[in-house]
Amino acid sequence: MFDYVEYTTVEGPNKKHDVEVYALSTCGFCKRALAFLRDQGIAHRYIHVDLIPIDVKNKIKEALYAQFKEHVSFPFAVIDGKTTLIGFLEQDWRKTLLD
Repeated sequence: MFDYVEYTTVEGPNKKHDVEVYALSTCGFCKRALAFLRDQGIAHRYIHVDLIPIDVKNKIKEALYAQFKEHVSFPFAVIDGKTTLIGFLEQDWRKTLLD
């Protein structure tokens, strides 16, 4: 989504959706969300926004809010460029990504 940051890409057999995750490296919910994606074999890309310069982090948060009109908290997943998953509730992620 943002060409000015470098995402980590995780390959997986499930490529049904384009999944992009904005996470914090110290966040337990973020770690569980990324583990869920890996365990389910869902291809995705992610970035730990707490490990990039603060001005870039703020630019990303502002752009996400402007596009989706959702308060940005983590994890913040963008599915197919149009749907968001905010926070990690496994049942919501499962329903959105696997059903």
